[in-house]
Amino acid sequence: MTDVARIWSYLSTEPLLWLTCTIVVYVAAEAVAMRLGRRALANPVLFSVIIIAPILWLSDTPYETYFEGAQFIHFLLGPATVALAVPLHANLRTVTRTAGPILAALLVGSVVAALSAVLLAKAFGLPDQVIVSLSPKSTTAPVALGISEALGGLPTLTAVLVILTGIIGAITVTPLMNAMGVTDWRARGFAVGVAAHGIGTARAFQVNELAGTFAGIGMALNAILTSLIAPLIVALVL
Repeated sequence: MTDVARIWSYLSTEPLLWLTCTIVVYVAAEAVAMRLGRRALANPVLFSVIIIAPILWLSDTPYETYFEGAQFIHFLLGPATVALAVPLHANLRTVTRTAGPILAALLVGSVVAALSAVLLAKAFGLPDQVIVSLSPKSTTAPVALGISEALGGLPTLTAVLVILTGIIGAITVTPLMNAMGVTDWRARGFAVGVAAHGIGTARAFQVNELAGTFAGIGMALNAILTSLIAPLIVALVL
């Protein structure tokens, strides 16, 4: 047992361990999600969090140590976001025909997402730093972390909130849209892209390619708009 403890003490500090752990867990979670027919609750990101979080807790591994390995995956978020331009180009004609509704929905969705989070946090008496960290929760992670850090928030807390927002959005979007009778894939996709960034967009692509395309558009445009309005909303409320 002493030898095992020594080996673990060494490996737990190495970035490669947590990179490998993240990839293996996600691949396994993806396989489980496929076996379950990719239902709303069968979200591989949610499964991965449920598995990895207890591992970090039981091994007493700080988030900073884990992120040294996971940062390689985090880096790929940028290229993955840029790659959304491919389906956008393929459906460019459809997008240009609906530019007006897209801009209107974007403005309402972005403002409501940021303002509601800040106002609710303020109403519950949360510290200012936490309120700031909440403001970009519906934006894709690289942008949200940059906004949080620039405004004096806690990027680590923002990362957690962004992931939770994405998971909740990806899980609830399909049953919610079905219950509301929304059948237009463009509207369904754009809504989840604005509200639940990359995780919601990934879910939209699993359901319908057109929905995924508009989710990608919503995610990209929301990232730009939120970076402009979040500082204004935080300044207004605080």
